[in-house]
Amino acid sequence: MLTYDVVFWSIRKRSGRSKPWELRWRVGTEPHSKSFHLKPQADGRLSELMSALREGQQFDVETGLPARELAARAMPTWFEHAKAYALMKWPGTSAKHRASIAESLAVVTPVFVTTNKGQPDPKIVRDALYQWAFRAPTSEGGGHVARCDAEDVPEEIERALDWVAKNSLKVNEAAQPERVRAALTALTKLLNGKPAAENTFKRKRMVLSNAFRYAVEERGLLTRHPFLAVDWSAPSPSDEVDFRYVPGPNLARKLLNAVAQQGARGEHLLAFFGSIYYVATRPGEAVTLREKDFVLPPEDQPDAWGEVLVSESHPEVGSGWTDAGKSHDERGLKHRARNAVRSVPMPPVYVRMIRAHIKEFGVADDGRLFRAARGGRVTSNEYCDVWSAARKQVLTDAEATMGMADVPYSLRHAAVSFWIKSGVDPVEVAYRAGHSVAVLYRFYAKILKGASEHANRLIQKAFEAEESG
Repeated sequence: MLTYDVVFWSIRKRSGRSKPWELRWRVGTEPHSKSFHLKPQADGRLSELMSALREGQQFDVETGLPARELAARAMPTWFEHAKAYALMKWPGTSAKHRASIAESLAVVTPVFVTTNKGQPDPKIVRDALYQWAFRAPTSEGGGHVARCDAEDVPEEIERALDWVAKNSLKVNEAAQPERVRAALTALTKLLNGKPAAENTFKRKRMVLSNAFRYAVEERGLLTRHPFLAVDWSAPSPSDEVDFRYVPGPNLARKLLNAVAQQGARGEHLLAFFGSIYYVATRPGEAVTLREKDFVLPPEDQPDAWGEVLVSESHPEVGSGWTDAGKSHDERGLKHRARNAVRSVPMPPVYVRMIRAHIKEFGVADDGRLFRAARGGRVTSNEYCDVWSAARKQVLTDAEATMGMADVPYSLRHAAVSFWIKSGVDPVEVAYRAGHSVAVLYRFYAKILKGASEHANRLIQKAFEAEESG
């Protein structure tokens, strides 16, 4: 209980004691005392307490402390708060977002420490935080608990977590402007020290912001959001696709042909890679496609377009982040409502590819077109191995070294770039690719600029024709 009923007594000396100078005061009906080696120490503490009372602070009857001092003692560390925030966010959050929260908190938590003395290997600290402190498996009671509190922890991980817990700043200390700036700076870099993409930084910054908001709005640990007191601007790395490494149409077709030449696995995955290139699906979307998702024209119309209905995405994230213990998340389309469907026209070449795939390989019992070697879900390890072999077959050593088409996702960039260069309206391109128009312009600015120049020439030509007429 807090009260203004505080009485201070004179400091007295008690001879024969190791700390002879005793400060005494009463809060409500409860007496309190504190002994010191020297009288100036007792005088100083008395001055602090009397100043708190003059400032209008109430005192706690049980501890005898001013309200602010009591709150400071009860203030959790940033590490404790970050664990609480991760646990609060876990239910109802997608597996991918859970991993993103853990990744972001694992970056800033080692920044919010009192000292770096004795710090274990940063990579071990990062792994301890990401994999153990901010993951929350289901407990026996059906709730969630931090993995480090629920399972036996490897010795080196335990040492890392103990070091973080011992040296972690209080939440109100972490909220100081200089500490917040240091954390934001850490978010601008990847593990290898290279600048993070703008989109990556914004995603991680939002996690930090929300963790502080949780401290303000729900836990009452802070009176205002610390970002409001920080004058800081992030570097401006570009999210734009580096088109030096995006294959053009001829190279894309050669790579697809090479995929088909990588044995039985390659033949089966040709249409999977075709989905990424011809209809610009993300790999996580392509693995979900079923026979019912394809609307094919009559077989006697070989040059007719078809349609594919994309409605799911199963990005790989790791079994530790999903409720069902699967290695992939199961959700609707990225940044869309759960039941949203994206209709993408299929060119005749891909219509023929899908017909051939179904004729040759059939479909799984649940209608899935693409399966792993043993019939299960196609994993990134499997299709990346096939892609790596196809690159070695097609690319020169120089092209392979520079990173040309280094990942299957390059085919998606190739598809979107080809559509833009072909003169397709950017709004239509964005819809087919499952982007917002703003994202399309951020990632494909150079290609769109070239298309704008072409449009300008057409408009100028029309003006000239009009004037001459």
